[in-house]
Amino acid sequence: MWYFVYNYFLLPALDILIRFAAIFNKKIKEGISGRINLFENLEKNVGKLDNSLKTIWFHSSSMGEFEQAKPVIEKLKNEMKINIAVTFFSPSGYKNSLKYPYADLISYLPFDYPAPMEKFIKIVNPSLVVLMRYDIWPNMIWQLKKMKVPVLLIDATMRSDSKRLSPVLRDFHNKVFSDISAFLTVSQNDAANFLKFNAVKENVEPAGDTRFDRVFQKSIAAKDKKIFKDGIFENKKVIVFGSCWEEDEEVMIPALLKLAENDPDFIFILVPHEPTVQHIEQLELQLERKIPYIRFSLLNNYKNEKVIIIDTIGILLTLYYYADAAYVGGSFKQGIHNVLEPAVYGIPVIFGPKIENSQEAKKMVSLGCGFVVNNKKEAYKTLRKLFTGEENLKHIGEISRKYVIENTGATEKIIREIQKYL
Repeated sequence: MWYFVYNYFLLPALDILIRFAAIFNKKIKEGISGRINLFENLEKNVGKLDNSLKTIWFHSSSMGEFEQAKPVIEKLKNEMKINIAVTFFSPSGYKNSLKYPYADLISYLPFDYPAPMEKFIKIVNPSLVVLMRYDIWPNMIWQLKKMKVPVLLIDATMRSDSKRLSPVLRDFHNKVFSDISAFLTVSQNDAANFLKFNAVKENVEPAGDTRFDRVFQKSIAAKDKKIFKDGIFENKKVIVFGSCWEEDEEVMIPALLKLAENDPDFIFILVPHEPTVQHIEQLELQLERKIPYIRFSLLNNYKNEKVIIIDTIGILLTLYYYADAAYVGGSFKQGIHNVLEPAVYGIPVIFGPKIENSQEAKKMVSLGCGFVVNNKKEAYKTLRKLFTGEENLKHIGEISRKYVIENTGATEKIIREIQKYL
């Protein structure tokens, strides 16, 4: 019944919705046009693989989920002779990963109709498929089951209040999840929630979250990247405002301006989530005549400006290395960004109220190294309080770092599970 409902009602409706949304959304339109020559490119690239080796296929929705796959992929490639195929649903993940050196094949995932999905699987011919986090497509799962290819879902999460647990949706997901070979969940609670879908207990195991492994790996590499001159922040108090949307800036910029009035030793590094020319110019208008600022791209002319506006991408994790404290954005908009990236450096982390999408942010609040602010006044008070005592700042930061380090190790557990299926 669900096969019929999905393929003849739900999937066509979703297809129409996506194509309609593409009229107004550049990213969605790009995803559709990027798939035009999908099979032609796929067959060309598959021909470059070593046919004597097994292929493990990793699928991620977008760039964020793929970051979680990287520790597993890289360890596999370093320890085994295998082909790694990588697919994405979104153009952001696909475009930003085209030069990823550990993947032998990179492609879009076709839309989830039975015939294209079957064709795709036959061309790739995987020995094992690893799905990241939550991007599960029913026909993909059903076709893989039909071809007897095992499927693992890793870094899997299932909140207790998930709509997928409602009666009708649970029945649908029972049909899909029953064909997944193993669920490697982030936590014990996630594992308990997956068992509500009639999953076999032996196939559900809490393995942890590879995001902890990834940020730890990247933090080690980041320390060797010198993006600022040595001594530039000597005797300064540095706060990085990372991945900020306009909603974050409306709260945090007044707080930083007030801090700067009362203490000349602060340096603020503003990292917009989307550093477009228009957004950078808007930031400069907000700061003009209130505080000296400079763009990162003009840093050769640095003359002790109090605000550095980052007008490039890809350096945020390294920027946190220079920070004494950090604010993580998204938490006044749709949901907070990655709080582990600053935490790994052993610093306090501040964010807005929308943290329901982040178990890590909630845990950090309970540990006393994460701080929720709801408005400008709270933002200023929290920042001021953190910097009133150096020893207290270090103590809070150590809690952050310890939290990250104690939760590394998921990659090893996942590798052991993967090896069972090869």
